[in-house]
Amino acid sequence: MKKADNSFQIFQSLSDLHRVLGLPKPLHPMISFTDIKDIKILREELGNAYILNFYKISYKSDLCGQAKYGQNYYDFGEGGLVYTAPNQLFELNHNPGTGFLLLIHPDFLLNYPLAKKIKQFGFFKYSANEALHISEKEKETIFSIFSIIDEELQNRIDDFSQDVMISQIELLLNYSNRFYKRQFITRKAVNNDLLEKMEGFLDDYFNQEKSLTQGIPTVQFLAEQLNISPSYLSDLLRSLIGQSAQQYIHSKLIEKAKEKLSTTKLTVSEIAYELGFEHSQSFSKLFKTKTNQSPLEFRQSFN
Repeated sequence: MKKADNSFQIFQSLSDLHRVLGLPKPLHPMISFTDIKDIKILREELGNAYILNFYKISYKSDLCGQAKYGQNYYDFGEGGLVYTAPNQLFELNHNPGTGFLLLIHPDFLLNYPLAKKIKQFGFFKYSANEALHISEKEKETIFSIFSIIDEELQNRIDDFSQDVMISQIELLLNYSNRFYKRQFITRKAVNNDLLEKMEGFLDDYFNQEKSLTQGIPTVQFLAEQLNISPSYLSDLLRSLIGQSAQQYIHSKLIEKAKEKLSTTKLTVSEIAYELGFEHSQSFSKLFKTKTNQSPLEFRQSFN
């Protein structure tokens, strides 16, 4: 454990974190499973902010105050699973509550395909307010995997322990991926409102020609306007409309470009400039990629 210049702790070993959380030494140096009610934080050592050099998967079942993740405060009142990648800043300002905590050091996954695959699960980049809310049946599935991992840790470590735990972690992540896709679908009303808000924002952005001064909107910028993380936004759109956030922005941009090409006498260069492109060639290339026509060919089809 070391202290960074801006006063938060960086934990590089599970043993150091367990000590500050008031927990016994981990049964394995690179993976631990804990009942959250056993945590007794030594606040004078932890402070209010820390960075973990591990993957963190936590299930919280009850209201336990407010936590700060990144730059926003979120409420855990509904419970759910939260996934955190290594080296993320996490600020804690509440009692631990109830639930379970799974910590996995990246080195535990080395020499296994999961070391690479785990980086493809977008939910490790979601914010805390984008937790996975699971049904009772889904909870049984998740808890059964937790139980197997815990049992492996409690038993004597042997040549097969790591293989078994790695397979269970991968199973946990695959189920989590499935349940998130279900969550996108079952929260249809909320997500449709989000889509409408996003479409309205982009329409206003291009109609008011904000791209002239602010450039083409990025995924990060759009996500900030919607108060969600870029990864959650892209995964949500892929689930609902089969496009990433970047593809959606481009589709709205091309829609506006078609309008200008068919209803104005602006040159292609002038249209590109109004839409936020520094170079008209970049605009023409994107337009042809999306429509199989150059901007001029599209315009000529209306004459």
